[in-house]
Amino acid sequence: MNRKSMRWRTAAALPFLLATAAGAAAQGLKSYDSSKPSFWAHPPPDWFLGDETEGQKGLAPPSGPATPTPADELQIDLKRIKLPPGFRIEVWASGIPEARQMAWGANGTLFAGSFGATNVYAITESGGKREVRTIIKGLNMPTGVAFRDGSLYVIAINKLLRYDNAEANLDNLPEPVVVYDDMPPYIAHGWKYLVSDKNGWFYVPFGPPFNIGIPPTSVSQIRHVDPKTGLAEIVALGVRNSVGGDIDPRTGDYWFTENARDWISDDLPSDKLNHITRLGEHFGYPYCHQGDLPDPKFNLGHKCSEFTPPVVKLGAHVAPLGMKFYTGSMFPAAYKDNIFIAEHGSWNRHQYQGGRIERVIVDPDGKNAKQEVFASGWITGERDYFGRPDDVLQAPDGSLLVSDDWAGAIYRISYAK
Repeated sequence: MNRKSMRWRTAAALPFLLATAAGAAAQGLKSYDSSKPSFWAHPPPDWFLGDETEGQKGLAPPSGPATPTPADELQIDLKRIKLPPGFRIEVWASGIPEARQMAWGANGTLFAGSFGATNVYAITESGGKREVRTIIKGLNMPTGVAFRDGSLYVIAINKLLRYDNAEANLDNLPEPVVVYDDMPPYIAHGWKYLVSDKNGWFYVPFGPPFNIGIPPTSVSQIRHVDPKTGLAEIVALGVRNSVGGDIDPRTGDYWFTENARDWISDDLPSDKLNHITRLGEHFGYPYCHQGDLPDPKFNLGHKCSEFTPPVVKLGAHVAPLGMKFYTGSMFPAAYKDNIFIAEHGSWNRHQYQGGRIERVIVDPDGKNAKQEVFASGWITGERDYFGRPDDVLQAPDGSLLVSDDWAGAIYRISYAK
């Protein structure tokens, strides 16, 4: 691995991590030697879904449809979606296998990553018709995409790639430039989301490759990466699995969603919406969940008051992924600067919840937070989906696009008085 230099502004965190690892060993908890590259390529099999409880045996992540849902069927399905008065939802594009994070190009191209399909897509419009093209194939879970200064950025597990002059070469992209690769190659919780700040640096989450455990020092964190130099800084620790975030237009602060651990119960712990207010904050994982719930096994004597609590508890196993602050003018004024969160929905629960778009109204300092369901109806029955929202993106006209990796589609939510 070609490792580029890392700027460790949070060096004070290292003694904390070493001490807690030593505490885990003293209590007889599992420990692993992660110092060799072979470990990351083949982590222990019990890491990802380990610590299954008796009460939740038999639960497992559902497999999505083998192919995207046909457009005419999607139109029928969307009649089930509930929205506030004045809003409507429609199919914007279909036939996009496992569509994930979306990003606008400078000339109106919509780029989308994918989960297991290995593809990156470009959706263009001409003469009132949209065309979906697969412009990159064979990448390792390229879930995260971003566009900046004429270049398309794609993150695929352990490489951040740059494709220059992308919109002018959709049918023949140039060879990518690897701009950052100081990342473990594991799959489990290794899929990522990209958020660019005003200076062109990216916020990149690093999830640990397990459900619960003492994370090695290179994961369970969020890094701030400069793609021009390969420099990076750790901005947050104690993060389990974040696959969504955005910059607050009011302050420039980074906010992010986080999926909490599995196998405690149907109703614990809650997934979270977090706000970074200082460099190197610790958000609790694996010692404390949802801000006030000590882990029954990995608490190791820590108090929840040691860690930064969430701004909002979003609910147990709702799986919050992509999120965006709304800055458009199409929606009513009350929606300005609100956060929209795509909740992918449960698997580690006997009755699914999530599978919707949540709206959060909150002050710039994270106070006076309120949440409400904005769009719902993708869950059918107790444990079934016809769609699973996973990212949101504001369109130039102020409408909201929603990607759905279950149905392989992108929807448009608009408002008219």
